[in-house]
Amino acid sequence: MALVTQAQKKKKKRVYVEQSPKQELLYKDVNYINDIKSVQLYPIGKESQLPIYTLGDAELLKLSFDDLRADVRSYYYSIEHCNADWTPSRLSSLDYAEGYNEDRIVETQQSQGTLQPYTHYKTVFPNEYVRPKVAGNFLLKVYEDADKQRLILTRRFYVVKPLVAIESQVLASSFANKRLTNQKLNVTIKTGLTISNPHRDIQIHVMQNQRPDNAMVLRTPMFIGTSEIKYNNSETLDFLGNNEFRYADLRSFKGGSAQIQDIQIDSLVDVLLFTDKDNNGETYATTYDENGKFYIRNLDYGQEDISGDYADVTFSLQTKENVGGSIYVVGGFNNYQHSPNNQLKYNVKNQKWEVTLKLKQGLYDYEYVLVTPDGNTVTDAFSGSHFQTGNDYQILVYYRRTGTYWDELLGVGSASINNKENKN
Repeated sequence: MALVTQAQKKKKKRVYVEQSPKQELLYKDVNYINDIKSVQLYPIGKESQLPIYTLGDAELLKLSFDDLRADVRSYYYSIEHCNADWTPSRLSSLDYAEGYNEDRIVETQQSQGTLQPYTHYKTVFPNEYVRPKVAGNFLLKVYEDADKQRLILTRRFYVVKPLVAIESQVLASSFANKRLTNQKLNVTIKTGLTISNPHRDIQIHVMQNQRPDNAMVLRTPMFIGTSEIKYNNSETLDFLGNNEFRYADLRSFKGGSAQIQDIQIDSLVDVLLFTDKDNNGETYATTYDENGKFYIRNLDYGQEDISGDYADVTFSLQTKENVGGSIYVVGGFNNYQHSPNNQLKYNVKNQKWEVTLKLKQGLYDYEYVLVTPDGNTVTDAFSGSHFQTGNDYQILVYYRRTGTYWDELLGVGSASINNKENKN
């Protein structure tokens, strides 16, 4: 009988990767895990645009993100049809999707030469496994090990079946006391469709700079003609112009930028931005911005997807201690969300508000907003609001056909005012 040595008795240790926890599904742009960073979803080659897919078109959407846990995980994704108000529609998956409506993300890369390790994931769709077949709002869900409860992120995107044309104009507010601060939109829909009751069947949704926190919804037209519907009520679609976004140029941790006060590089990178001042009450000043967007860029080594490093970036705002609410730093990079992670705290010693965020090398537009105790968001509390501000507006037209129970997206339009050259 063969002898078994002690070395033979020792079994190799198995490496277990703790699964992402189960999460409650939210029908909005959410990172459910703090280690999920730099999520981007956009039409290929159109990084600055809303994630819109034209039904039947060859154009694809690209999803990419980093996982700072830095192992390789089995991530899957699927889509779900939603109503115009982002509640789940009554359609079944068989009604709104072709294929299996599930696919695995197979393109992964490990970070290279970074102090903060991470795994970069990316995929493109629609494809043979995941393809919408009706128009409307959709939620993209990414989850671990094909378990739809182990969510890591959700992102909204849009599928349009273009059956209406949209005309728009941006004017000064119709209200005399808001002419210096607000921008007002008029919208006209041109269609050959027979719409029996536009008041009931049509919805107009308008976003400013792709942000969901100040979107407006309009149902009542001012004029209904045989081929056009006008939404030009003097009291509707009246937006605060707000101010140009502040921005942080984090493209280089070697050379820095005009916004960076200090960089410390040790086991990780720490970046201190110059303190921002409260601009409420100041006159308008022309500056260049990206209308709230962010772009992953790396001037140090190139290959920003896998060579861009992360830094703990400290933002600070000089304003009074008693502001009557909570202050958040927001932008496209965090989907304008109000979470404990991006809430500023008052530093009594420095007499300013501060927060530190982990961000990848790139360009970041941001602003500070005030959330009052009753939950209202004041977007101009620390920036002021001006008619001269450059803004983009996105106009979405939804239609619920008589006898159906879901909303179709039949047109997407845009309008711009006072925009300056971009810097990315």
